[in-house]
Amino acid sequence: MFNHVDSPVLEELNATTTEKGRMYKRDNGVSYPSVTTVVGHEKNKFFAQWRKDNPEESKRVLRRGNIVHQLVEDYINNEEINNPTGLFIQLKPHLDRHVNNVIAQEVPLYSNLLRLAGRVDCIAEYDGVVSVIDFKGSTRDKRKKDIKQYFMQATAYSIMWKELTGQTIDQIVIMVSSEEGNVQNFIEKPINYVAPLKLAIDKYYESRPVLNEVLSNIPE
Repeated sequence: MFNHVDSPVLEELNATTTEKGRMYKRDNGVSYPSVTTVVGHEKNKFFAQWRKDNPEESKRVLRRGNIVHQLVEDYINNEEINNPTGLFIQLKPHLDRHVNNVIAQEVPLYSNLLRLAGRVDCIAEYDGVVSVIDFKGSTRDKRKKDIKQYFMQATAYSIMWKELTGQTIDQIVIMVSSEEGNVQNFIEKPINYVAPLKLAIDKYYESRPVLNEVLSNIPE
């Protein structure tokens, strides 16, 4: 059983998805692009072409990811898991061993500073340290140098959490369960990815000058 601690009440966001990515709308009418849309901006054309060339595999990967995320969320919420998948089964003992004192799961976050929004997988203690934790299903094992955007994404969530709650998060964790039969737990500090995150944000808004101008003139 996972222990859950009190979590701040956060503003709900309305999400819409278009060909240009996902946008999250706040109650005040301001819409911010999703973290994943922005940090993956430079690779979006490549993946769009890959999905076009591999429609069945694309659907399978998307379905796999959704299933893993849902199973992990349910399990951490102490719900009974009736039909676990292979990727979840191999991830489960790592959750039992490392994760507890859950603060938030799948909650909406945004930042007026970053001009980003999204939903964080999990904020909890990982080996006793409050962390942003992201869960990934993968076809193959990952190399740390190839998942920079995962670290950037988690870093953005740590900044959002600080901005909205005042609580500092100094650790980010990416847990990858792969079809090669392994679970990889990548642990990093968000401070190491602030600079590349800022660069990704700048490049995204440079490519969308109209959106940049609109959001730049909205008071916090």
